[in-house]
Amino acid sequence: MTTDAIPCGRRRLLWLALIVLSPLAWAAKGEVDSAGKTDFAYRFKAFALADELPSSDLRHGQLGSSALDYASDFRFLVRHDVGNWRVVLDHTVMLQGGDSVFGGGVDNEQLVVSDAGRWVNLTFDLEEGNRHWALHRSDRLNVQWRKDDWAVTLGRQAVSWGSGIVFQPLDPFNPFAPTTVDRDYKAGDDLLLVEKLLANGQDLQLLHVVRRDAQGQVTAAASSSAFKWHGYAGNLEFELIGAQHYDRSFWGLSGRLPLGPGVLRTDIAIREGLPGAGGGRRVLGIVNADVAFPLMNRMAYLFLEYFHNDFGLDDLPAQGAALPEDLREALQRGEVFNLMRDYVALGGSYQWHPLLTHTATVIANLQDGSRLIQTQINYDAAQNQSLQLGWVGLVGDQGDEFAPLVIATDASGPVTVGGGNRLYLRWAIYL
Repeated sequence: MTTDAIPCGRRRLLWLALIVLSPLAWAAKGEVDSAGKTDFAYRFKAFALADELPSSDLRHGQLGSSALDYASDFRFLVRHDVGNWRVVLDHTVMLQGGDSVFGGGVDNEQLVVSDAGRWVNLTFDLEEGNRHWALHRSDRLNVQWRKDDWAVTLGRQAVSWGSGIVFQPLDPFNPFAPTTVDRDYKAGDDLLLVEKLLANGQDLQLLHVVRRDAQGQVTAAASSSAFKWHGYAGNLEFELIGAQHYDRSFWGLSGRLPLGPGVLRTDIAIREGLPGAGGGRRVLGIVNADVAFPLMNRMAYLFLEYFHNDFGLDDLPAQGAALPEDLREALQRGEVFNLMRDYVALGGSYQWHPLLTHTATVIANLQDGSRLIQTQINYDAAQNQSLQLGWVGLVGDQGDEFAPLVIATDASGPVTVGGGNRLYLRWAIYL
């Protein structure tokens, strides 16, 4: 019987049983120490967001000049070690609400709230109202085995490849959006990961990610199989990647080279396009450099990154025109977050006080000249607490990417979405 034929509730139980009982089965054979050790930890986060709504905004008539949203996330983490085995569980209870929920959508990139394309649905609704939505989900649920130079992970886990700072062309596995504030936990996938450490310090990874297609079926066309070779050549650290990702080829090369006090990096991905969209191979890539240095007895940090996306556009489509299928697919899967081809990101941080750090990033669209600006104050309120206050603004003319998006025209003029200033506050406590 295939997993597709198993009802969803039973499939969840089988998956959970596999994760939990595998190390116990080995213990019964005397392969591991049956005593084991269990560690618990807790995280609580609260996030508030205020959006300025221009008078042309679609929601202005309902909400006025601003929209307010909030989110909270309570996460408990369990690690159970038995000999060479480890069982990992990260479960979260989330609440989000405000004007975005009221408007019929969830405009909060800080929370992942769907398992629609994953093999096992581990997201469950608790309660929903006109202005709020509560749910709970497992971001991590896996069993790990490690011995000598081998490691195997089976279950829900996060994988990150490549060395982008703002843009991630070599990481198609749920990369963070460039403006994401909460990067403590990346969304996990249902996967099998095999890792081998070589005698020369290099390592190999084999990865298979299981997904479901739009009809809910597990298929090769919706899944990914990949390998990564991580090695060294003198001062150069490199990664070679090959994958069959959503039934299309994906090749990648990453390099990191120390340059004095800084580091120069490059990621290049060669991805096969959709046959119906012209096919062929397209290039996505970044070049970045960063450096940390003392300034007035405090630490400063600067970075510069260039990003190119062959799937992007030279000009934004006219109002109502459809995006190219390749680009639309990548946006829907959360693999890219921008519409055009060339961008530059410049940013850095300065430690004003051991407890107070200021960060700023500017992302510039090289096609239309529009810019996104994000700045943030980070305050370590206590040893196990952090507080962040930030602002995001867009600079661009109508029709630019980083500007209000025109979706229609009525008697009063253009009707837009997005494009206003955003103010956010995030508080996290770790127990």
